[in-house]
Amino acid sequence: MAKGSGRDGVQPVDEPIGKLELVHAFESGPMPTGVTVSRAGRIFVNFPKWGDDVPATVVELRDGDAVPYPDQEWNTEADEPSKWLVSVQSVVVDPMDRLWILDTGSPMFRPTRKGGPKLVCVDLETDTVVKVIMFDRGVALETSYLNDVRFDLRKGVAYLTDSADKGPNGIVVVDLASGQAWRRLHDHPSTKAERPPDFVPVVEGRPFLERPQDGPPSPVLMGSDGIALPAGGERLWYCPLLSRRWYSVSTDALVDRTLDDAEVAATVRDEGDKGGSADGLEADDAGHIYLTDWEHNAVLRRMPDGTIDTLVHDARLLWPDTLSVADGHLYVTANQLHRQARYQEGRDRRRYPYALFRVPIDAGPVRLV
Repeated sequence: MAKGSGRDGVQPVDEPIGKLELVHAFESGPMPTGVTVSRAGRIFVNFPKWGDDVPATVVELRDGDAVPYPDQEWNTEADEPSKWLVSVQSVVVDPMDRLWILDTGSPMFRPTRKGGPKLVCVDLETDTVVKVIMFDRGVALETSYLNDVRFDLRKGVAYLTDSADKGPNGIVVVDLASGQAWRRLHDHPSTKAERPPDFVPVVEGRPFLERPQDGPPSPVLMGSDGIALPAGGERLWYCPLLSRRWYSVSTDALVDRTLDDAEVAATVRDEGDKGGSADGLEADDAGHIYLTDWEHNAVLRRMPDGTIDTLVHDARLLWPDTLSVADGHLYVTANQLHRQARYQEGRDRRRYPYALFRVPIDAGPVRLV
């Protein structure tokens, strides 16, 4: 056999790493983004309104069916945005096993309206809404796109990312008892998307850009997106969607309202190059931080000593989006976000099914309570 030729004439191909287990295939309907799993193993998924027909923006997967959650009424347009789920980007089960729904209030990334951007808490024992926290215009700006959320119940707070692509980015801190909220790192450089020529993201072998049907391509500018709160809770990790770098900030500084913006920003730490551009971040109780790597169809893992390895790499991970740790597994959605028409000269190149996968890990979720 000649040097370099394939065995039996088979051409070498990119090989997978790790083993993905298919949890659910979305054979029809809208593309999912967020996923979360309760202590009892209940799985919740959300579908933001980005142009697909979305009968329900939050569902529970029950026996293979997507059932509107907490009910159809909350998923049906009402006279006031505060009374229904407008367009949900993220769902997260907190350390007390309550489901929190993060409503962007921004279908199609349109300007937000009063009562649209909100956090909705659902009691999983009764499947009823028990709390709604709405954000005023000083917190959820007209341009805001509230993207993901993590909880520290010892401090009684939630942390949210604002990934707006046409306005300031930042971190939002929410006092869960009072409902008061405030912005931190408002338009700080660490929360902003990086731009060409300094940064050129590539997915499926092609630079990732806004590509309208008519007109020239332009950079995608979504900022602070992924967020993780590692065990201990001393520092909050976050990253812009369009960057290969990630950052952390002191949580004590975020919650201390006597500090000014400069004092909070002084606690920001550049955590370096993470190996690829990430959408979702997550942490476990064994000291790992996970990141989706949509440039390489992978989920990477930062080890406690700071090194980064590959947990799973698979051709089916077409835009790994959101992560959730539960029952000794890491769950991940794959939704082909980059194949949407806005990035493909007006042609929708997504193909069913979208997928929810999981991969085993020897760890559980972080529970700061």
